Amino acid sequence: MEEKKFDLNSIIGFALIFGIIVWMFYLNQPTPEEIEAEKAKKEQLESETKTDKEKTTDFVKESEAIIANPLDSVALSNAKSQLGAFSYSASLPSAKDEFTRIENEVLSLKVNNRGGYISEALLKNFKTYDSVPVYLIKDGKNASFNINFGTTDNRILNTKDLFFEPTVTKNGENTILSMKLKVSNTKFLEYRYELKPDEYMVDFTVRSQGLQQVINSSQTVNLDWKLQGIRHAKSATYENRYTEVLYEYDGDKDDYLGQGEFADDEEQDVSWIAFKQHFFTSVLLTDTPFKKASFTSKNIANSSELDDKDIKVTKEFSASMPLELQGGELNYSMDWYYGPTDYRILNTYKRNLDEIVPLGWGIFGIINKYLFIPFFAFLSGFLPYGIAIIVMTIIVRIILSPVTYKSYLSQAKMKVLRPEITEINEKHKDNAMKRQQETMALYGKAGVNPMSGCLPAVMQIPVFYALFNFFPSAFQLRQKSFLWADDLSSYDTIAELPFTIPFYGDHISLFPILASVAIFIYMMMTTGQTMQTQQPGMPNMKFIMYLSPLMMLFFFNNYASGLSLYYFISNLITIGIMLVIKNVIIDEDKIHAKIQENKKKPKKQGKFQKKMKELMEQAEQQQKAKKK
Repeated sequence: MEEKKFDLNSIIGFALIFGIIVWMFYLNQPTPEEIEAEKAKKEQLESETKTDKEKTTDFVKESEAIIANPLDSVALSNAKSQLGAFSYSASLPSAKDEFTRIENEVLSLKVNNRGGYISEALLKNFKTYDSVPVYLIKDGKNASFNINFGTTDNRILNTKDLFFEPTVTKNGENTILSMKLKVSNTKFLEYRYELKPDEYMVDFTVRSQGLQQVINSSQTVNLDWKLQGIRHAKSATYENRYTEVLYEYDGDKDDYLGQGEFADDEEQDVSWIAFKQHFFTSVLLTDTPFKKASFTSKNIANSSELDDKDIKVTKEFSASMPLELQGGELNYSMDWYYGPTDYRILNTYKRNLDEIVPLGWGIFGIINKYLFIPFFAFLSGFLPYGIAIIVMTIIVRIILSPVTYKSYLSQAKMKVLRPEITEINEKHKDNAMKRQQETMALYGKAGVNPMSGCLPAVMQIPVFYALFNFFPSAFQLRQKSFLWADDLSSYDTIAELPFTIPFYGDHISLFPILASVAIFIYMMMTTGQTMQTQQPGMPNMKFIMYLSPLMMLFFFNNYASGLSLYYFISNLITIGIMLVIKNVIIDEDKIHAKIQENKKKPKKQGKFQKKMKELMEQAEQQQKAKKK
């Protein structure tokens, strides 16, 4: 009975596919040098932060003492000493820790008098994995917005420590909140918020009036924005994988910091900065690009000292931008976006914000934007989300079935030639060069291209990689259940483990197991097609056959269950298509007869084939000369 051999072309295809996965994981991991560098930066940042907190605490205590008795002459004198021209703001009734709330149907914002910035951002229509409302900013503890500037009387002030006076008005259906840091009734620094109905985007203006003689134009005015990403998903480490800083610069170029820890990454002419938290994002946009911007990203969820269940914050972000004075005044038209990382919503603003969604670069992103996103939106408009994934998978596999046919046809041809290839190998087992020459000559006479089985697998890689990015980024799948999976955007769980397996996790997901079994069956089905006896120095293909499903099992145990569902159904359909091709479409006897006819026909060699033959003959002659 003939020993079964494995299909080399299928192995190459799967190796390429899993190579893509390994490559993606490799890119998402910081290098040892980056880890060591970030440890040093972390210690430095902690030291600086501690010093800044001590200074801020002292300043705030003094400010509160002043504000406690605003009409007291001594208090006013102290305020004048501390705040200079801005002591007027400390004497107003608004000089206390109160807040003003503005909201619409989808967004609720709380703006504090102290600092004048948003201290709470609540998304009304969403819940976290444990049914808690989704906050991007909560109680002012995980975010700050500050303008640091010098005054003409040699003081350095921070707006986060000063009190603004709030005024709420209406402009039609829009709610307007004006926060003014006053020097007098006619001289002030203003933060102006305008919230429209059903919008996640908030118009935001920073402007000053009458402060030419107050703000020192010879010193840099700095804008600092900081935010800690609050955990929203079942797996903090998985959520953290898609949590990062992104920004647009030079008009329409965009970039990101990546998954590791970074600092002092400076860019010119930055027009928006996004602190992305997988499915929710905070974005600061400006109509007047920042001439320079630097960013930091500090990893918290990946700390080895924390268990996934104990993680409350994923990453800590900061951005620092110098502001330019125009005629001694500040005047910046900006916007805040607090909302979902949903391609369809972000794309409506026509500000290049759709680049925040990680759909893949180049051809992969194009496939997602113009094919899979609209197609899946169409299907999910009338089908349950799990069924929509299955239907999309079926259609994709049917479209790619001609590619599968070409691949299997090539495998069948190689199988027919195997006896002759085995004979050549035995005849020239001690002469690798001669063995290669005669094998290529046989392929040429028979009209068989040994690479034709590999190329279809390569052609499927763009689809594979595009979907690999689509499912984890599809906001529509968030908290949508199917069968035993309660959230298609996160992993499914059929059992919790009392321990954690490295690279696997502390749970068992069923969809990755089913996908791995389907891959294994497919690979077993392709056994016996074309692979010859393993050559010395070549990888053990049988080992790879078992390794590939195992890799799938480990890699996808913590990935979105929607992605694992797709690969499970995709492999089942591929198995079915191959059974039809093998048992109904392809007749190996006819293939054998056709190959024999091709071998009898005179074969004209192309220039490339002639050149290859000459090179191989020259190499053979050189080997013979060396032996002499």
